[in-house]
Amino acid sequence: MSDSENPALDLPARLEALLFVSAEPVTPGQLAAALEVSTAAVEQGLQALEGELQTRGLRLQRHGGRVQLTTAPEAAELIERFLGLEATSRLSRAALETLAMVAYQQPVTRPQIDSVRGVSSDGVMRSLLGKGLIQEIGRADGPGRPILYGTAPDFLQHFGLNSLGELPPLDMPDPEPNGHDAGLKG
Repeated sequence: MSDSENPALDLPARLEALLFVSAEPVTPGQLAAALEVSTAAVEQGLQALEGELQTRGLRLQRHGGRVQLTTAPEAAELIERFLGLEATSRLSRAALETLAMVAYQQPVTRPQIDSVRGVSSDGVMRSLLGKGLIQEIGRADGPGRPILYGTAPDFLQHFGLNSLGELPPLDMPDPEPNGHDAGLKG
């Protein structure tokens, strides 16, 4: 549908409609092709839509070059109550620890996570995969070609983030004057 076919809806409204009916995140290129406009025009329209949504119950979420319409994180409790959902979003300390490692160090392998945690992360990783918070993103080139993991789009939605760039900075311990890390003893 070109601009001349439907002058009643501006570009942000048409983008909102397409994102509303899309079952999965889409690329700006897919939106541009559907709307018969340039990708640059889509990006401008997405920025305008993002601004319009700031005072509403929906948000744009971007991840891996794709965009989707999601509910505002501020509405999470209301939505859970309305849908009768149990607070299944609670994660154990081990799951949060592992998820943080994946988020900050991705791509990362399970053996790398196990090495830092000092215990097997197999069960925790299966749980995070099952919840859709992490995903397999490839294989490492090393021995055995271990699976590489990264965060999944649901990770951003779960924590109310638009991008990984919104993660808080990591507070790393300052090195001690003797050159050893303050967090390491031995």
